[in-house]
Amino acid sequence: MKLYYSAGACSLAAHISLEEAGLTYEAISAPTKTKVLPDGSDYRKVNPLGYVPYLVLDDGTGLRECAIVCQYIADQAPDRKLIPACGTMARYELQMWMHFTSTEIHKNFSPLFNPSMPNEAKKFSTDKLTERLRWVDEQLAGKQYLMGNDFTVADAYLFVVSGWAKPLHLDLSALKNLAAWRERVAARPAVQRAMKAEGLI
Repeated sequence: MKLYYSAGACSLAAHISLEEAGLTYEAISAPTKTKVLPDGSDYRKVNPLGYVPYLVLDDGTGLRECAIVCQYIADQAPDRKLIPACGTMARYELQMWMHFTSTEIHKNFSPLFNPSMPNEAKKFSTDKLTERLRWVDEQLAGKQYLMGNDFTVADAYLFVVSGWAKPLHLDLSALKNLAAWRERVAARPAVQRAMKAEGLI
């Protein structure tokens, strides 16, 4: 498999998932700003939409959208318990977390990275993010990870996007459960390997 990623982008969640799953893959840098691959070619020839992550399977099939890519990866290594079994309520709970992270957290960060976005829009997104992350903090009370004692791909995705708060100077210091959870996730060897591979630590 080939994972196309941009350092520190949401594709880091897929990178972490691959490391946690113990799968064989090749990671290829596809910077979202330049869209130029290491060989000098245009990334849009691989993925016309030009964003990451993009996972190319051994048969040439391409998968995109972070929540989907991470779930696919997890299903390839069921023994790692990165995702509950299909058809179980736990599976739907994980999917709720993945979609929540995508639509309520990830998408509300996007305007904050856009220099042309009006301040009013940025304030709206900041307020919404703070509200949603406060709720996440409450859900993490008494838990090791989002789903309980087992680390899942939902943790990988939320870890990556919640980490964007720091460079944007979004103060989350009051959210103690979230902070403790982030420390637990960051200390995992697979997370460390993925972050080092992307030059983030």
